[in-house]
Amino acid sequence: METATQILIIIVSTVLTIFLIVAIVLILLAIKVMKQLKLIADSAEKAVDSVSNAGDMLRNVSGPLALVKLVRNVVKHHKSK
Repeated sequence: METATQILIIIVSTVLTIFLIVAIVLILLAIKVMKQLKLIADSAEKAVDSVSNAGDMLRNVSGPLALVKLVRNVVKHHKSK
């Protein structure tokens, strides 16, 4: 009986060791994927900020441009008379 117990202990310890190694490898791969996802999220955040800044700039410029267009139309209309 002692030999059977030792064989079972060896089998169980081998299986647990393999499981531990596989778990460590999977955790390392998950950490790599998380880092890549963080880089992608940072890149997307920069893109959103850039688009937001462009929208703000266009909003700020559209008022003066409308005024210039109005003045230009008035001058054109006045010259044509």
